[in-house]
Amino acid sequence: MSDQLYQERIVALAKAKTGAGKLDNATKTARRDNPLCGDRVILDVRLDGEGRIAEIGHQVRGCLLCQASASALSSVAVGRNAAGIAELRHDAERALGREPGETHEPFDAFAPVAAHKSRQDCVLLPLEALKDALS
Repeated sequence: MSDQLYQERIVALAKAKTGAGKLDNATKTARRDNPLCGDRVILDVRLDGEGRIAEIGHQVRGCLLCQASASALSSVAVGRNAAGIAELRHDAERALGREPGETHEPFDAFAPVAAHKSRQDCVLLPLEALKDALS
């Protein structure tokens, strides 16, 4: 894959591994697989009494984009409910060029992936897993 795709910010997100690991006290867990590339995300959340994410953990077996996306998501998910997570999904979609509008940290790091349609699902897989966990 092109060096343009794996820009410094994406690599830094993946290396940060924010939220990496299994939660022992998870309220909900979801698993998502991408059969096209073999990526797998297992996402654990612990919810507070109001349905907001109190803690998040992820286990990713996948490419750098999937790892970076899970780390980015984990860095901004705590304190959000399902509606707040849906907004993060829209932000990621904007970064990938799938929706109009301005994107924000940390998902703006994925703007280079807009030119690589086949890799966009790698970025969205952790968001899909979190959506499943919250439903």
